Amino acid sequence: MEGELEACAKKKVLFVCVENSCRSQMAEGYARALGKKVLQAWSAGSKPSGNVDENAIKTMQEDGIDISGHLSKGLTDLPFMTWDCIVTMGCGDGCPSLPAKKRLDWDFPDPRSLSPEDFRRVRDDIKSRVRDLIEEAS
Repeated sequence: MEGELEACAKKKVLFVCVENSCRSQMAEGYARALGKKVLQAWSAGSKPSGNVDENAIKTMQEDGIDISGHLSKGLTDLPFMTWDCIVTMGCGDGCPSLPAKKRLDWDFPDPRSLSPEDFRRVRDDIKSRVRDLIEEAS
């Protein structure tokens, strides 16, 4: 993934999934907690559910990240800008095109219907990819 995000001042990163209840919320949580020196992170959904999944909150707390105060929001709730990077997370055609310098697609399954172990595996994969973004932005 080298070169996906050029190094300079804080990068504005948007994580997008359909409902903004699991995957994008976890990615935003990791980006804010682990990358706060180099990233400004947001998340949104193309069809937001209105709430953050309880299992996402629980599994993130297991890893020391608190997303219990996050809100599920739509793309129209975000500031209008050209993003340094937009990361879509398995929403395919459900993710509309927004202005961005870089676009990445992380095709993660929606963990809501997965076992707790598989939910954690998705969480850990998201964490790994967010760490890669942080490294590239540093």
